[in-house]
Amino acid sequence: FSFSTLCIMSQRALALDGKRKSGQPVRTELVQTVQVLSNILKSSLGPVGLDKMLVDDIGDILVTNDGATILSRLEVEHPAAKMLVDLSKLQDDEVGDGTTSVVLLASELLKRANTITQHKIHPTNVIAGYKLACRESIKYIKDNLAIKTSSLGADALMNIARTSMSSKILSSDIEHFSKICTEAVLSVKTVNDIGDYVYPVKAISILKQHGKSAHESQLVDGFALNCTRASQAMPSSVANAKIALLDFDLRVTKLKLGIQIIVSDPKELEAIRRREVDVTKERIQKIIAAGANVILTTKGIDDVCMKYMVEAGVIGVRRCKKDDLKRIAKATGGTILVSLASIEQDGEEMYDAANLGTADSVQEERFADDECILIKGGAKHTQSSIVLRGANSFMLDEMERSMNDALQAVKRTLESTTVVAGGGAVETALGIYLENFAHTLGSREQQAIAEFAEALLVIPKQLAINAALDSVDLVAKLRVAHHQAQSDPKLQEKNMQWTGLDLVNGLVRNSVEAGCLEPAMSKMKSIQFATEAAISILRIDDVITLNAKEEPEQHH
Repeated sequence: FSFSTLCIMSQRALALDGKRKSGQPVRTELVQTVQVLSNILKSSLGPVGLDKMLVDDIGDILVTNDGATILSRLEVEHPAAKMLVDLSKLQDDEVGDGTTSVVLLASELLKRANTITQHKIHPTNVIAGYKLACRESIKYIKDNLAIKTSSLGADALMNIARTSMSSKILSSDIEHFSKICTEAVLSVKTVNDIGDYVYPVKAISILKQHGKSAHESQLVDGFALNCTRASQAMPSSVANAKIALLDFDLRVTKLKLGIQIIVSDPKELEAIRRREVDVTKERIQKIIAAGANVILTTKGIDDVCMKYMVEAGVIGVRRCKKDDLKRIAKATGGTILVSLASIEQDGEEMYDAANLGTADSVQEERFADDECILIKGGAKHTQSSIVLRGANSFMLDEMERSMNDALQAVKRTLESTTVVAGGGAVETALGIYLENFAHTLGSREQQAIAEFAEALLVIPKQLAINAALDSVDLVAKLRVAHHQAQSDPKLQEKNMQWTGLDLVNGLVRNSVEAGCLEPAMSKMKSIQFATEAAISILRIDDVITLNAKEEPEQHH
């Protein structure tokens, strides 16, 4: 073989069964994909953002302006776009609010990084610059922009709730809902094993009831379980409740499918039937003998078993959600059992009183057209419930999402005890600071940091655009105020560094005095997550798409 023939043969041997793209075209394609997603979310940012209607393949409608919800419902195919969907989910899980802004920021960082890589600056330099800019931003927020909640007075938490709700459906009755939200989070205050105060939002149950207006929504003391008593003959309330939490059936025990019993004497059939009833009867008697006066199960309770509960004056509730039982177990100190078989008794069935949860009272109350079971005064920590009222299911679902975001924002503020000014104040202050910081560097990272500073301004710009205001004019005024605050210490004493946008009147104002506040943790996390996502996508310079393998047809 000649040398050229060997080269051709080796190339064929190493040939990919697919397509390969590399270099700048790949980056441009990835950035364009990410831009498509951010363009969908852009108009839903801020207190005057618009809603999106999503219709799925079976015609179900969802109306929302929550970034994480919109992205999770989009069926995204592209890997880079999936990274942004995961990014918004991460922000939602970690902070609970700021899901739209984190996607916009990541998208803008990528767009600007792509522009400077086209000017022959290596992606590694850009990544190094972005990492440095992210570190400096977090440091600057902690040192100069974060405000201790203790210095702001009692209204700080209400203002956090108001700011979170201002861009949501609840903004129409913001005072009422921010009061409900703040009281709900404060009511579940508890101390963890280390001795820190924590506010478990999962201890707040949200019930959605059709009818009346949103203003009729209320906060209820106790955990509301969207179930009713199994029988009207059971007591409607029990004081000093001892709660048994079960994850098995309390119906007459039937033999499993596929088991055959051959009976020679017909009289034995009746004995088998009686024994089936007795097995469940003994289980209930063991639970009641342990001191239980409330039995909650995820499965069913039939009429035969109900009879024994009614006679003992026990409340029985069937078909409870497993998640609700877990929350009740946490609050009351109970244990969910999947069977009564005991290891100590060699598999014999028994119920230990140590598995019972304790609460001050369990009662059935009526909300709108439905009855609910209310569990008050759990042994471990207290619980609250928010009953939301609204015209239809779309509205109630969106109200629940908005309330969840606000609850998370208040929780994060209470746990971290620091807030920052809203209305684009943080992003503009960081933009000015990073621009000045970039000028102190003599390396190639300088341009990346300058672009990072410019990218941060996408938030105030988009807020102004969504409010139908002149974004160029307003952002210029914001930048002037923050530049003066950073260059003149006297103006810093006048709190110029809290200057943000007033989108209702189209002015710049002191956001802290106006009560426009956000948890400092939310801002720091969104900058970190957006930078990490942008860097992850920037690292990609090769995309290899393999062809699908054709399976040989099977001839029968």
